[in-house]
Amino acid sequence: MTSHFGAYEQECTAATGVVPGVGAETQADNEGTGMNGAGHENKPTTQERPTGRTGDGEHVEEPAELGEPGALREPEGLGEPKATAPAEGEAEAGGRGRWRRTATRTALALTLALLLPTLTAALALRLNYTGDPEDGTYTRNRDAIWLGHAWMDGRKRDADVTALVRRLEATGIRDLYVHAGPLNHDGTLPADKYPRARWFLDAVHRAAPGVRVQAWLGDKLASEGSDGLRLDDSDTRAAVVASTRKILDTGFDGAHFDLEPLHSGDDDYLTLLDALREETRARDVPLSVAAHQIDPLPALHSVAGFFTGHPKWWSQEFFGEVARRVDQIAVMSYDTAMPLESLYGGYVAQQTSLALEVTPPTTDLLMGLPFFHESDIGHHESAETVSAAVRGTRLGLSRTDPDRERFGVALYVDFAAKEEDWTAYREDWVR
Repeated sequence: MTSHFGAYEQECTAATGVVPGVGAETQADNEGTGMNGAGHENKPTTQERPTGRTGDGEHVEEPAELGEPGALREPEGLGEPKATAPAEGEAEAGGRGRWRRTATRTALALTLALLLPTLTAALALRLNYTGDPEDGTYTRNRDAIWLGHAWMDGRKRDADVTALVRRLEATGIRDLYVHAGPLNHDGTLPADKYPRARWFLDAVHRAAPGVRVQAWLGDKLASEGSDGLRLDDSDTRAAVVASTRKILDTGFDGAHFDLEPLHSGDDDYLTLLDALREETRARDVPLSVAAHQIDPLPALHSVAGFFTGHPKWWSQEFFGEVARRVDQIAVMSYDTAMPLESLYGGYVAQQTSLALEVTPPTTDLLMGLPFFHESDIGHHESAETVSAAVRGTRLGLSRTDPDRERFGVALYVDFAAKEEDWTAYREDWVR
């Protein structure tokens, strides 16, 4: 599971050598850091041994002692040979052979049982990546980008803002999610975490008046351990709302939340969103969230949670519950573990369709683009490319709701992006 707030930890560690009090799985900074973001065999207990029997199975009267009158004598060389029990070593060898054959067949059956569903799913994703997107499925000028904490803590200067604004020209980006947190585990947010916020807000509003700057707030949740922010605590939720009110007073154009790991069906999260929505609506600014991916198979989050304790996905129903409570919802559609570009693109197409089906037309739906580079078990750089993500997004949009206006992409993350990422975004999505 991708974790956005962890980027702050690595970004600040590179700049100051001090690790802030947040933990996460994440990417890292191109400013000198590294980044990032399911039986028992029956074994024989006894060995079958061959049994001997007479040739024709008929009853034969027991003969008298050999040499006595009337004794029956079988002519030498005549009659069927009598079966004899094999030697002990031969019996053991035969048993081991049968056991090996049984074990081999069982292993083959188990392998096929595991591989066939995987191969079927891979084929479905590959087919989902075929075809041509509809004309016109390009930017609606509602795109966004996540920006690192360097814009808040004094590492950036006027020249950097000028370069950023120049970069945004002729794109569809209108929202900047700039990292102003993280929240403390009790929901509070000291002002010294965003000392240069006023400078950045004024500079962007002056140079790019059509661009909105939202405060990106997040923290690690105590959903899979004892350490972290507890959404089930009403005082903590109240503190989060108060922190949001305070940072909006600074002049931000909205609030963007990324709380992880957030399990599907978390009613306390929905309660928090309801309270935050009242605050943002009163100020006429957007409430935005980063969202987990949707179950690619029904109830997959429950299966993953049972076996791993980490239910990576949300149910489609829960995704819809969240989407109805916010103004923007950005799917973190990366860190999928897909090994091939075609499979990743097919997966993004599926995610786009699933999200479109339950997101109200009054809510902006944004699909995440991987503007970072790392190869590990959860993210293969060669597969999760911007081009594949854009094509998958366009295919899903084409098949589900090609005329949807409130739709876009969200670029993660500025400090890890390469020029090739920006080129692919412009050529494949902006046009």
